Amino acid sequence: MTEERVPAPDPKGPARKPPSEAIAEARVRVPTRGNRKLESFLKAVNDDEQVRARWYMAQVHAERLGMSDHSWVHTQIVLNIALRLLRLLVKAGVEPAVVTDHGMSAKDAEVVVAGGALLHDVGMSIHRTDHEAYSLFLANGVLDRLLADSYPEPLRTIVASEILHAIIGHRRRGDPYTVEAGVVRVADALDMAQGRTRIPLEAGQEGIHSISAAAVDEVRIEAGEERPIRIEIDLNNSAGIFQVDDLLATKIRGTPLEGRVEVVAEIEGESEKRLLSGFRLS
Repeated sequence: MTEERVPAPDPKGPARKPPSEAIAEARVRVPTRGNRKLESFLKAVNDDEQVRARWYMAQVHAERLGMSDHSWVHTQIVLNIALRLLRLLVKAGVEPAVVTDHGMSAKDAEVVVAGGALLHDVGMSIHRTDHEAYSLFLANGVLDRLLADSYPEPLRTIVASEILHAIIGHRRRGDPYTVEAGVVRVADALDMAQGRTRIPLEAGQEGIHSISAAAVDEVRIEAGEERPIRIEIDLNNSAGIFQVDDLLATKIRGTPLEGRVEVVAEIEGESEKRLLSGFRLS
C-alpha cells in the first residue's frame, strides 16, 4: 500500500451493528503528505463521538429510505477523492480560493476540502430533504472545536466559513464559488461505483439510480494531458451513462472545475445490446 492508495472500507460488510459498536469503528484515513494541520483536523474528527454518531444516523436514514450508502464509508471515499482532485489541480498550477483570497496555502485548502467532505452529509442524520442546509448548522456547531488545535482566531472562522460554503455547494444547485467547494461537489458525485447500490438492490428497488450505479465498475482519477484532471470510468452496461451525464456532469458544470476536467466512460462486455461504445464529457 503506497501513500497515495489508502483503501476504502469494504461496503459489503455484515448487517448494521449496535450504535456503540458502529460508531466506535468509524475512523477515516487519508494520505496527509505531512500536512500537520490536516493531520490535526482528522484526529479531532476521529476523536469526536458526536460527529461519528451523525455519520451513523445518516446511514440509518439512508437505509430507511432504501438509498445508496451514506455511512462513514461514503464519507471516507469522498474524502480521498476530494484530496486527489485538489492535489492534481494544485500540481497543475490552479490556486485554491484560500490562497488567492486569504493568502493562505494549499495545505490550508486541504483542510477546507477535508472538512467539506467529512461533514457534507451530516444533515442526513435529521432528514433527507434539505439535508445540505441541515448539515450547515450541525457542522457550524462542531467546527470550532475540530479546528481549535489547527487555527487561532480569526483564521479559524475563515476556514470554518470556507468549509461551510463547500458543504452547501454540494447540493444540486449549490453554485460553489471556490475551487475547494467545487472539488467537494465533484468528489461526492464520483463515489458512483456499484458498491453504493448494495442496499437498494438487495431490497429489490430497481430504479435508474441503483441500476446505473451498478453499471459502474471502476473510476480512475489521473492527471490529464490537456487538462489538470482526467476521469476514466469503466461501465459494464450503457445504463451507467446516467451516472456520468446526469449526475456527474451536473456536479461539474457551473463550478470552478468546469473546463479543467475531462471525463471518458468506456463500456465493456457484450452481454447487452450495445447502444453505445463510449461516452466523452469535456
